[in-house]
Amino acid sequence: MKRIAALDMLRGYALVCIMLDHMPIGVLRNLTLTNFAVFDAAELFVLLSGFLVGMVWVKVEAREGRRAAQIRFLRRAAQVWLALIAGAILLALFSALLFQLHMNHTAVWFQYARWIIEHPIGYVATVALMWMQPNLLDVLALYVLLIATVPVTVPFLLRWPWLAMAVSVLVWVFAQPLNALIPNQRPGPGLLFNPFGWQLLFFAGVAMGAFRERVMPVLRRYSALLTWISVGVLLFGLTIVIAWKIGAPAKPVSQFLRQITGGIDKWSLDFMRFTAILAASWMVAVPLARPFAWMAATVPGEALAEIGRGGLLSFIVCVMLSIWGDALDMTVPPGAANIWTRLAIDIWLVVTFWAISAAWMRRETWLPPLRTRLGLG
Repeated sequence: MKRIAALDMLRGYALVCIMLDHMPIGVLRNLTLTNFAVFDAAELFVLLSGFLVGMVWVKVEAREGRRAAQIRFLRRAAQVWLALIAGAILLALFSALLFQLHMNHTAVWFQYARWIIEHPIGYVATVALMWMQPNLLDVLALYVLLIATVPVTVPFLLRWPWLAMAVSVLVWVFAQPLNALIPNQRPGPGLLFNPFGWQLLFFAGVAMGAFRERVMPVLRRYSALLTWISVGVLLFGLTIVIAWKIGAPAKPVSQFLRQITGGIDKWSLDFMRFTAILAASWMVAVPLARPFAWMAATVPGEALAEIGRGGLLSFIVCVMLSIWGDALDMTVPPGAANIWTRLAIDIWLVVTFWAISAAWMRRETWLPPLRTRLGLG
């Protein structure tokens, strides 16, 4: 399947934003997506994941049949589940190591570092059963559940698209009470990333990927109208974000906007966030398609694309670097004079993220000789 460079770039950008957003006192986190839109990198990551699922499913089913596509995504669900377990183990061990080195960090809960040492089997078992989802890996836990349903839900979506989306919307409407039924380690009800809410965004992405060749010619007939609506939605979202950042002086504005939008809840994916990411998707896919294609061909764009193509490895690296960056930031004394040190840490982490992803993408050139040298080949 031919890859779309701009999508890989956006996927890499989403992972970099997730890394930076989880470093509470970092500098570059002030330039991530969440500072300019009412949604953040989590929505972008889930939507793009769904889009790629739709693209891949259609290609595999056309070439090898539906059973092959179903088996492929069952295996993918198992891979994501194993990555969740491996990531949770690495996260806890790395956190424990940092504490041993007296490097404080707040990106992850300190209890994971204790549990992995004191109760390793119990820790791994609770993660494997998904009764516990360590923070920073919440999106991966959500992804396990969504991918596991794909062998059933995607054929249904392809066969009866309007009915499937109606069911998805209905599930989204009742997302909070449904999520409360899931047994979980958290004090709150269900999973932090409510799968019954976020499934709507994921399957919207699947539909975009699967039906884009049929739907886009129809939508392009109304291109000007859809573009103006999308710009309006994004500007409205930006107004909400600016009011949040101003704080108390803009409280009357925030209260007025809240009367229009209602509560804006990330964890169950409220309507405003869902609408805003769809508006942004239209802007990227149609009026800004050429600029994004140009950006994907630049050196930074290609670097982000390599991060995006790194798959599960890139996600685990993203989590580890978040913890590492947070710990490094906390060694820097507070004060405006040290902002350049924190900026240097952020840049170093982004470059390191790219270097690891690029090395992994080129593993066919160095892994076989390494295995031979170690006597494993």
